[in-house]
Amino acid sequence: MSVNIKDKAPDFTLSANGGQNITLSAFKGKKIVLYFYPKDDTPGCTKEACFFKDNYQAFLDKNTVIIGISKDTVAKHEKFISKYDLPFPLVSDEEGKVCALYGTWVEKNMYGRKYMGIDRATFLIDQDGIIQDIWRKVKVPGHVEKVLDKVNQSLT
Repeated sequence: MSVNIKDKAPDFTLSANGGQNITLSAFKGKKIVLYFYPKDDTPGCTKEACFFKDNYQAFLDKNTVIIGISKDTVAKHEKFISKYDLPFPLVSDEEGKVCALYGTWVEKNMYGRKYMGIDRATFLIDQDGIIQDIWRKVKVPGHVEKVLDKVNQSLT
């Protein structure tokens, strides 16, 4: 399954850092940047998280929350957040159900070996829970700036 621009964002409730549960629909009235990433504390994922951290206030200023999601455990998320002082929640989709809903659990191919993994992707969701933009197969350099530009341009 996958979602498209103008679809209602599939709702979910998952465990997150700090002993909290995150329910997507609880953020109605705010814009949401929901980003899927492969694994905590790896080079690309660390850079992406830190770029979001560096621009966190600019997103907050636009009534926008950032939520990161991977299949890592909450305990791994806690260490990752602590190590890099990340100010936004990371949710744990250990079973991969939300990844499947958003079409980010895909077959990958590295050096001729096929395996299943998370496709780095970002979804921009408006105040009413409608997907306004999707970035798939994200390349980390410059990505956060593109997302912030879109928040600044189209979602007032």
